[in-house]
Amino acid sequence: MFSGRLGLEKTRIPYSARDGLLWLDRGRLEVAAGCLRFITAGGGALGPGDYQIPQQAISIVLLGPGSSVTHDALRLLANHGTALAAIGEGGVRFYTAPPLMSGSSSLARRQAELWGRPQSRIAVARRMYALRLGEVLPHRDIEVLRGIEGARVKESYRKLAEEFGIDWRGRRYDRANAGAADAPNQAINHASSAVRAAASIAVAATATIPQLGFVHEDSSQAWVLDLADLFRERATLRIAFGAVQDTSDGKRSLEQTVRRRANAMFTSTDLIPSMTEQAKTLLGEGVS
Repeated sequence: MFSGRLGLEKTRIPYSARDGLLWLDRGRLEVAAGCLRFITAGGGALGPGDYQIPQQAISIVLLGPGSSVTHDALRLLANHGTALAAIGEGGVRFYTAPPLMSGSSSLARRQAELWGRPQSRIAVARRMYALRLGEVLPHRDIEVLRGIEGARVKESYRKLAEEFGIDWRGRRYDRANAGAADAPNQAINHASSAVRAAASIAVAATATIPQLGFVHEDSSQAWVLDLADLFRERATLRIAFGAVQDTSDGKRSLEQTVRRRANAMFTSTDLIPSMTEQAKTLLGEGVS
């Protein structure tokens, strides 16, 4: 944690000595007297002030709405291997992913090693299914695991819809015309985008490889989708169905309500730090 005159105790989410996230919004990130500073009039996570940023101690700066950054600040961040990403309010969108230059490639190399061997690749996939389904399945065929997951997911949709009092008619939508779907399906689409953004931040912060997923395969964001799916029941669906509840009177925008609920949940549950820890655990030395 930052302490004393820096006044940033609540903006850093530490999970190791170097790999931390710094959230900034509604201000200007610049360099003064060789030091990285964030100047804000308030209105966001920080009160009004001029804050000095110890860029050597963090892995990525997350710059929220209402912010700007100078060329000197980008240069200083690059010199210290600190990444910067523009995000939506609370991390519900991930707009930029600059090249990462972390101090160590060990986690990415470990990911590539696990992904490259069929035995360890299915081992990681099985661990992910165990986390999602609450039990270790004996199966070692990825298609069988996907089939079991599909049936369980349908049941989780039904149960959560019942919990929130939502009229659920199944997961169906047309990618070419997503707006034609009913409110619950539209809400799930919006919530899924928000949770994927959170997972993108976690992947960027850990400097792991987005393309190397263990359950998902074809997408260039396969690892992002893997992490996001771990939080489908406890985040995505609860955000979505809660938003449908909140907008049942038709007076509020469903998409905006989803984003607000996602923002609140990300903050109250430390969702993104949980994702970073989950990524490191899944790629840990205990997996072989």
